[in-house]
Amino acid sequence: MAEFEATRGMPAESMVVFGVASDVELMDRWLPQGLSVHDAGPGTVEADGSLVPGAGRHEGLFRTSEEQLRVEWGGRDHPDYSGWLQVSDAAAGTSEVTVHISLLDEPDTGTRADEVRGLLDRSLDSLADEVQRRVSDAD
Repeated sequence: MAEFEATRGMPAESMVVFGVASDVELMDRWLPQGLSVHDAGPGTVEADGSLVPGAGRHEGLFRTSEEQLRVEWGGRDHPDYSGWLQVSDAAAGTSEVTVHISLLDEPDTGTRADEVRGLLDRSLDSLADEVQRRVSDAD
């Protein structure tokens, strides 16, 4: 079992960041290349792409809590995968995002673990870029 977690500062207030991070329509802009997520109805998403185990689409559970500034997900047909994203306030109109991923069938060391950590870091960088675009477009 492997647990991965990364934190990144964001260039906007927490509600703006949560709005971007929780919008399924925007996720393909900041999730890793090779992973695509689509709305599949209330509390459900479908994921596909080269990073998804096996072939085809997989259904997942998806829940957001605006009050807690939290997004949670998990694989319905792959229960060995789950995660959450938490937004918190920081200083002077900025915020911070922490993403946690649990992969029950993956080791927490080695090449694959390094790949997952790299994907997490790049995704958070892309999320920060997407948030920056949202803030710039609002000006």
